[in-house]
Amino acid sequence: MTVPDDEWSAVAGAWADLWGGLATPVWSPLMAAAGVVPGARVLDVGCGTGELLARLTGRGAQATGVDPAPAMVGLARERAPGAAVLVGEAERLPLGDGTFDVVLAVNALQLADDAGEAVAELVRVLAQGGRLGLAGWAEGSRNDLDVVERAVAAAFEDDPPQDGPLRGPGGFEAVLAAADLDVVGAGLVDVAWEVADDDTLVRGVLLGEDAATLAELAPVVVAAAAPFRAPGGGYRLEGAFRWAVGRAA
Repeated sequence: MTVPDDEWSAVAGAWADLWGGLATPVWSPLMAAAGVVPGARVLDVGCGTGELLARLTGRGAQATGVDPAPAMVGLARERAPGAAVLVGEAERLPLGDGTFDVVLAVNALQLADDAGEAVAELVRVLAQGGRLGLAGWAEGSRNDLDVVERAVAAAFEDDPPQDGPLRGPGGFEAVLAAADLDVVGAGLVDVAWEVADDDTLVRGVLLGEDAATLAELAPVVVAAAAPFRAPGGGYRLEGAFRWAVGRAA
């Protein structure tokens, strides 16, 4: 995916259709370790188009979402009408100190301009004894999408994608420990991205690119994804998410 930070609103609808449910498998273990129970005050940072918010409200949590893209916020409000959803950045949350029992950031922390500053904000809004849950892509070697993204980078004559410090074993745990949180759970969860045809594959991988770029790079994307063609048609790209939960003192 190749979306600059300032274009998330422009692709909000496509994001919801193509990627919104990808992280679903990680929600259950993350929520269980974070202690999400009916009535819990839960903040979803980088809530996107509201898929996790809808799950939280369905579990009876008092859910709040924050996302920097106004169009994402608009769709999240529609998807999770029982949640309060605000425009805001992880590094500057528009919320008071000690407001939440649980703070979650799924596939969001790596998009922050300053991950350390963002984590400090997430901790700031935690109540005493509250829990912070983080989740995101595991290292590229565990994700078929990395093969396709490398091919796209080569076509753009860019450097191949690199694993950041959050993606490898112990990455999220180290972030939590550095914020003086006690790690109470961590794990690795399989995910899969399934698309029905070449067009959907190309639009998903090149989300946010213009029509000319889509046409130019479609053969590159399709060729790179050939090993992941499903027997019944379409594509299935296997992957993994890491997660970890820390408890505030």
